[in-house]
Amino acid sequence: MAVNKEIPKVAQNKKAYHDYFVLETYEAGIELFGTEVKSIRAGKINLKDAWCSIENGEIFVNGMHISPYEQGNIFNRDPMRVRKLLMHKKQIMRLFGVTKQQGLTLIPLSVYFLNGRAKLEVGLCKGKKNYDKRDDIAKKDAQRNIDRSMRGKGDDTWRHR
Repeated sequence: MAVNKEIPKVAQNKKAYHDYFVLETYEAGIELFGTEVKSIRAGKINLKDAWCSIENGEIFVNGMHISPYEQGNIFNRDPMRVRKLLMHKKQIMRLFGVTKQQGLTLIPLSVYFLNGRAKLEVGLCKGKKNYDKRDDIAKKDAQRNIDRSMRGKGDDTWRHR
């Protein structure tokens, strides 16, 4: 009997799935300080407007907000500081080439802990147009209506006595 262990995510960037097509995902470590790790464990992290950039062969995450740890006094860092990501050099160079040639972007999708270490799931994404977003919303609405009718709770027909 196979056990399906899902890794619990501390934070997820739902806006990224609305604004972008996620083509590939990568796992990266994050260079953090002690109070930042404690704050992430408490769930005080926001990925909504975050993006990744590659400079001088290193990959960084920008716009990721980690709230200051409440019990950390002088050891707290700037909540919006640019944080370095830890990936293999070959992966970084491949991502650099793909983002420059094909016009794709790197977006943080989620943060989770794996063996006690904070990991960031980075997605190689292509931007959606407005009509793509409307199509996705229409598909979700249709699926919701189908599920509702299968349960029998969401009948839109009026019953007359």
